[in-house]
Amino acid sequence: MVEQGKTYVVMGLLDQDSIAYATGKTITSLGGNVIYTVQNERMKSIFIDSKRSKMAEDERAALNIRFCDITIQDEVVALFRDIGPIAGVVHSIAFANPKTLLGQELHTDAIDDIKLAHHISCISLATVARFAQPAMPKGGSIVAMTFDTKHVFPMYNWMGVQKAALEALVRALARRHGRDMLRVNAVSAGPLATMAATKIPGFSQLSDVWNKTSPMPWDPVADKQAVANAVVYLLGPNSQKITGQILYVDGGASIMGGTLMDYERPLQS
Repeated sequence: MVEQGKTYVVMGLLDQDSIAYATGKTITSLGGNVIYTVQNERMKSIFIDSKRSKMAEDERAALNIRFCDITIQDEVVALFRDIGPIAGVVHSIAFANPKTLLGQELHTDAIDDIKLAHHISCISLATVARFAQPAMPKGGSIVAMTFDTKHVFPMYNWMGVQKAALEALVRALARRHGRDMLRVNAVSAGPLATMAATKIPGFSQLSDVWNKTSPMPWDPVADKQAVANAVVYLLGPNSQKITGQILYVDGGASIMGGTLMDYERPLQS
């Protein structure tokens, strides 16, 4: 678990349904302090402060939010320079233009969109590690969010490519920052019901596929907590010798060969 009284930065807060928020709430419940990052004031006003937000007023008021556009290095530098000592960082950030990079066709002429997706979804993790490390002089943990790269899923296309690159970067950063006692890992979650997921064409079908392959029941809403628990585990000292790893929290779907037989299907209570 996380260390009580220590500060953790959770990057990529969008709204109450985001993995970032579930993780932050879990850290807080265990006695940690959370600093969230949001891309900019506009994103905060749309997804957190507006009437569409599901957060209660007291929840919103309790959030410690800093603005950080992950593609602007100066903003990342300023973030970690100004917040003081921290114990860990959660990188819950990814983006791919759904109109050009997701859908039925992989091939695209939108090369600039691919580059932007790579910057946000992959390269940004290296930027974070580089400038967050000085805020963790005695070591710490960085945890990124990924999705099963052992298989190729319909519609996911270039985001699947970015996640594969992200996992390679996790390993490279783990090697580079071992000397700093900084651990770098990722959690590979099953499909979760988030705002980002609604932008993925065919997401509902992906959830159906999970129910046919996962040996354990998978709930895209309720199992967000199981994912947050795994992230928190990797942040804390109980995982002190784990680095460069991808921890799968997906009900076991990633290891399955084919769909479940009828006799293998989860028993429903």
